[in-house]
Amino acid sequence: MNYLKHQLLNSEELEILRKNLDKDHQFWEDGKKTAGKQAAKVKNNLQLRRDSNLSIKFSGLITKKILCNELIKSFALPKKIHGTIFSKTIVGMKYGRHIDNAYMSSGRADLSFTIFLNSKNNYDGGALCIEDFNSEEKFKLEAGEIIIYPSTYLHSVEEVFDGERLVFIGWIESYVKSIEDREYLFDLDAAARSLLAKYGRSDELDLIFKSYSNLLRRLGS
Repeated sequence: MNYLKHQLLNSEELEILRKNLDKDHQFWEDGKKTAGKQAAKVKNNLQLRRDSNLSIKFSGLITKKILCNELIKSFALPKKIHGTIFSKTIVGMKYGRHIDNAYMSSGRADLSFTIFLNSKNNYDGGALCIEDFNSEEKFKLEAGEIIIYPSTYLHSVEEVFDGERLVFIGWIESYVKSIEDREYLFDLDAAARSLLAKYGRSDELDLIFKSYSNLLRRLGS
């Protein structure tokens, strides 16, 4: 399964986020309002209104942090981050098995991401389930961790039995559409950076970086 897990937000940032998100309960609405026709049939959660000041402010701050992260940039090759939502799942709620829309009003969905905003010990259930061709993996990450995975995968959120699950989700339009091509580029970039850190710059390494850049030009859109 092709995905990336990474610690993105620190404890101070998470504390500020949670304190502010707990303030304005009137801005949380039914998650079905932003779901596609098929997904709306299985979606049962709450989300912060995208036009609220809180959502606009903190969505922008988190988006900037994602775009500045070198590991995420290498893995996802983000052209645009869009459709971001603060989502809350409380007792009895879940999001059934579904696939994300390929195209949204905000952009193309090549990769989906979830950032967990509260501790996995604060709620029972609520695992993110991602299905590959012949496997399924379940994720309940630590607060501040992000998981990024192809939007082509079927996925779901299990029912929450106790507590509250708080996350920030969104989509990435990548410069490179193909999962396989992004993986090749990610491996090549990681190897080149590792060699640079270990041995320093060399003529051979310059050729690797040249090939990476030219491959990106060829494969990108």
